[in-house]
Amino acid sequence: MHRIDWDDAYRGSQTPAWNIGAPQPEYAALIARPGTVRDDVLDAGCGHAELSLALAARGHTVVGIDLSPTAVQAATAAAAERGLSSATFAAADITALTGYDGRFSTIFDSGLLHALPDERRENYLLAMHRAAAPGAKFYILAFGAGAFPDHDGPGPTQFTEEQLREVVSAIWQVEEVRPAPLYATSGQMPGFLLTAHRQQ
Repeated sequence: MHRIDWDDAYRGSQTPAWNIGAPQPEYAALIARPGTVRDDVLDAGCGHAELSLALAARGHTVVGIDLSPTAVQAATAAAAERGLSSATFAAADITALTGYDGRFSTIFDSGLLHALPDERRENYLLAMHRAAAPGAKFYILAFGAGAFPDHDGPGPTQFTEEQLREVVSAIWQVEEVRPAPLYATSGQMPGFLLTAHRQQ
């Protein structure tokens, strides 16, 4: 079971390994394709929110949610510094998110699902479904099996394709799961990009 003090991770003097100073390359390519992203956009577990900021720079209205007030404060300051008023941020438990019912047409998860304890996954997927507009797209980047071959003890979930599909399809209509690398400051790790949608 993965337990981490997320706010402590962002308060530390060392940059968190997942903060690469840019959106994950898979998402950077995806948001560059015309018509792929529809507003409003939710960046689930936004962290320092490079994805949110990139989306806002392309003219999208985006809300970033993160459990860490420190990360949200940094993201808010970065948006103000860049003049990106269409990006807003809030500190909240994403697995119990309320107040956004039916709002978002596109939802991005950039390494959040695999960081959640097993018992919180269903609540998270239900919360995202509740926040999604009919027909909304949901993109999830998650670690694949073998991402941390030498790791002992608690850590992020390493999914097989079948496991990831099964977890998400309990709530969402899964369209595709394909191999997609995730990047950290330490390098590249195997993962998957899952695409799903909420039924009309």
